[in-house]
Amino acid sequence: MTTPTWDPAQYLRHAGHRARPFTDLLARVPALPAGDRPRIADLGCGPGNVTALLAERWPGARITGYDNSAEMLDKAHTEHEGPTPGGGRLDFTHADVRTWSPAEPHDLIISNATLQWIPGHAERFADWIAALAPGGTLAFQVPGNFDAPSHRLMRDLAARHGATDALRHDDAVLTPTAYLRHLTALGCEADTWETTYTHLLHGEDPVLDWVKGTGLRPVLAALADRPEAHDAFLRAYRQALREAYPATVHGTPFPFRRVFAVARKEG
Repeated sequence: MTTPTWDPAQYLRHAGHRARPFTDLLARVPALPAGDRPRIADLGCGPGNVTALLAERWPGARITGYDNSAEMLDKAHTEHEGPTPGGGRLDFTHADVRTWSPAEPHDLIISNATLQWIPGHAERFADWIAALAPGGTLAFQVPGNFDAPSHRLMRDLAARHGATDALRHDDAVLTPTAYLRHLTALGCEADTWETTYTHLLHGEDPVLDWVKGTGLRPVLAALADRPEAHDAFLRAYRQALREAYPATVHGTPFPFRRVFAVARKEG
């Protein structure tokens, strides 16, 4: 799959809708083990706007957001890094989630809409849970909409325009039941579920605008050196999205399924 570049401004155009699953995930994370300064890692922190929510809940925590995008990290450093009002600290650093391993025990390892980019990510769970302190938590959410029209159309049209290998397929994430099996097999008390949000988007071609911030980026990167194919793909995809997600007088409804998991290590 083509490695995409990231545009924080484009990503944050739908920041409110994108942050909601993280707040729903965070609401299910139990109290962290007792201690003055919990240690927290956010894997795939992006521009840091949701990582900052961790500091609001645990103001004394030592929190590090990890990402492999220089553009996203620059935004996070500028907007969110530094000491927190409760005596904690919020930092951001470069890391590849595929190989990241903590150097010290963590009370919480959390990830928001990142693991779908990591083939075989469930194989990393054992290492991350082993790195949790007793009673610590692994929590994540991933998009579960790879069979939705937005992604099926994207895959079909990308293939027609010569970008066949640019995208993930509908097995990029597991079902809640499969995640539950993985996490309980590792000795955790686990809670997994799914939610379909119906976002009401506004503006011209809002679904296209949404996917330009995330899932469409590998296709755009793959076609970047072929302007004619790039433009032809966007024209066809724009029209297909208009038909699949018709606008109403109140906006464009955009159903979006997400899969969640919270796993607590024995304390």
